[in-house]
Amino acid sequence: MEQGKKIIECVPNFSEGRNRATIDAIAQVIAGSRGVKLLNVDPGEATNRTVITFVGEPEAVCEAAFKAVRRAAELIDMRQHHGAHPRMGATDVLPLIPVAGVTLEECAELARKLAQRLAEELAIPTYCYEAAALKPERRNLAVCRQGEYEALPDKLSDAAKAPDFGARPFDEGVARTGCTAVGARNFLIAVNFNLNTTSTRRANAIAFDVREKGRPMREGNTLTGKIMKDADGKTIMQPGTLKATKAIGWYIDEYGIAQVSMNMTDLSLTPLHRAFEEVCRCAQNRGVRVTGTEIVGLIPKQTLLEAGRYFLERQERSTGIPEKDIVQIAIRSMGLNDLKPFRPEEKVIEYMLEAQPDTTRLVDLTARGFAEETSRESPAPGGGTISAYMGALGAALGTMVANLSAHKRGWDERWQEFSAHADKGQQLMEQLLLLVDEDTEAFNAIMSAFGMPKRNDEEKRLRAEAIQQATLYATQVPLRTMKASYEGFALCRAMAETGNPNSVSDAGVGALAIRAAVRGAGLNVKINAVSLHDRATADALTAEADELIRKADAEEAAITAIVEAKICGE
Repeated sequence: MEQGKKIIECVPNFSEGRNRATIDAIAQVIAGSRGVKLLNVDPGEATNRTVITFVGEPEAVCEAAFKAVRRAAELIDMRQHHGAHPRMGATDVLPLIPVAGVTLEECAELARKLAQRLAEELAIPTYCYEAAALKPERRNLAVCRQGEYEALPDKLSDAAKAPDFGARPFDEGVARTGCTAVGARNFLIAVNFNLNTTSTRRANAIAFDVREKGRPMREGNTLTGKIMKDADGKTIMQPGTLKATKAIGWYIDEYGIAQVSMNMTDLSLTPLHRAFEEVCRCAQNRGVRVTGTEIVGLIPKQTLLEAGRYFLERQERSTGIPEKDIVQIAIRSMGLNDLKPFRPEEKVIEYMLEAQPDTTRLVDLTARGFAEETSRESPAPGGGTISAYMGALGAALGTMVANLSAHKRGWDERWQEFSAHADKGQQLMEQLLLLVDEDTEAFNAIMSAFGMPKRNDEEKRLRAEAIQQATLYATQVPLRTMKASYEGFALCRAMAETGNPNSVSDAGVGALAIRAAVRGAGLNVKINAVSLHDRATADALTAEADELIRKADAEEAAITAIVEAKICGE
């Protein structure tokens, strides 16, 4: 998954759970939308309601949501709808949920814009709820949906209860589509903690210990004491230890165990690993053990990465290791494989978005495959791509020394120092691995521009502009490779000076690889800059490259001197 990519989830609820043709038609609109991935379609016959889940980048998700609402408005007539679940529209609720690289407030703003568009282009009145609410009381969805569909004639004629967008008297159009609530909320994780008991009572006790709501207070603080009330006659609750969680205990016939079943509504307040640790603590206090964890549905990658890093830090181990290794630490630490295999590619949203591996990416090739692809008669991958890969290898070597140093016997008190270096090294390595393919893509863009038609003056002008734009990009990419690679010198110098002395030669080789990366990418900057018509820009790019080469030569020489001295015992 590309670093820094923005991903949101959308979970619209449609007021149709029985007519499969209608459900499929709405789902197909989403599945056919560019840039999104349909994850789940969950129809309910009794509720006469279908929940659809899809993810993607914000703009693509909002467009797919708009198309789905439009299709639902065409196919669902609310005058004929009956079901067990509260509802007020063909598309009843439409929440946007941040997954990666997006804040809740950004999702709220997207939701407001989408609500306005639905009202203006589809004539569907809309309310904004939860984080997107324009009125404080409407943060509660129940307030927006009060009275359900049947109350719409009165609500639409009451200024205080009218929708946020598209308010108008109840007419044939609204009678058919109803109203839609568009909102933004945090990602919700449904998780079950497996217990080594069959006792629902014990499981419930643990659930009450941890859930935010807690349990009713009783006189004498005994299980049989009378429930205590306040002056208004309301039950006095003793809060649990975990914010933003709801939990109960139950017994699962399929597994023959009891579980604490929990919904986690704000991972910034209570992350998954914190909930796991607290349930373990409370279970142990009651003579029960947590044997593992069951994730229901999907989970954002960041949740597992935070958990993996947490458990590594508890062990005083470096967190500067590959992402997949951190994920595996999280899986093992929380027992995600306890009941059945936990496959990240099927449970982690970002990995699901990757779908089928892109076999055309150079970084996915084997070492032999990469070398063979380079050796072929095609001009790409070329020197710029190889330079980026050498930079990645240099950063990887510096990171290796940092991780070996963090785990060196007798250096235990320094693990955080070296972990910080390793974290930085991993970031540089990932950045340079992205540049491996980006450099080849930049060259291919030049070739595509040269392939544009030139049958008349206008086509010639457009072709010339495209060639210059592609050439500028192909000059800027290797300059980025130079800058990213150069950052790796600080890591290699630190490891040569203070890292595990048994690996000092590796730090030296890392510095040599980085120097080669900087010099190699610099040659690509220069050869591409020659073709730029804007000479001021070309000269500035070349001058910057020359300065980086000068500094890289000096850094490599200094690090090599340190390495040689260490090897010779000086």
